[in-house]
Amino acid sequence: MNLTPNPARRSEKSQQAILAAALALCAERGYARVTIEAIAARAGVSKKTIYRWWPSKGALLLEALDHAVIRTRPFPDTGDLAADLHSQMTGVVRLLAHPPLGPAYAGILTEIQFDDELARTVQEQFIDPRVKGATGRLRSAQEQGVLPVDADLNLAVELLYGPLYYRHCLRRRPYDPEEITRLIAHVLKALGG
Repeated sequence: MNLTPNPARRSEKSQQAILAAALALCAERGYARVTIEAIAARAGVSKKTIYRWWPSKGALLLEALDHAVIRTRPFPDTGDLAADLHSQMTGVVRLLAHPPLGPAYAGILTEIQFDDELARTVQEQFIDPRVKGATGRLRSAQEQGVLPVDADLNLAVELLYGPLYYRHCLRRRPYDPEEITRLIAHVLKALGG
């Protein structure tokens, strides 16, 4: 099943109304209480229209989230690895901590536990590009001698970003900028950088 709808069949006005309604309802009610019926009513379209474009609430909200984030912002490479990581990680925390994007993403993270197709789509369209950017920035630091050549960059990305999602999903308390600075310092020290 392809979760990417055919954009040629969409009315731009209806699409934007549906995406905006989905995010607004998620912010108001929380992901679990949002229904396709409510999204359709708020957007002024039929449920059939929504299901023609998206196979599930999760797929619809993933696209809404993707549009709101405006794809992947390039990972900065200013020459200061810690500052670049801080900039990017602070952006992730801002995304996760504030409605409507935070509740939508938390709901999607829950739904992917039960929907393999949505899980693949989240991985391919949302996670992989961001991991690639972070790994690329760490590789650049490795090439500059800031990180050792034997540092496991994939593990480093998980060490840096895993705590952000842990806090978001399980503790519901975002990192503040000072905590992000300390987290980065600990991970870079562990990597030998």
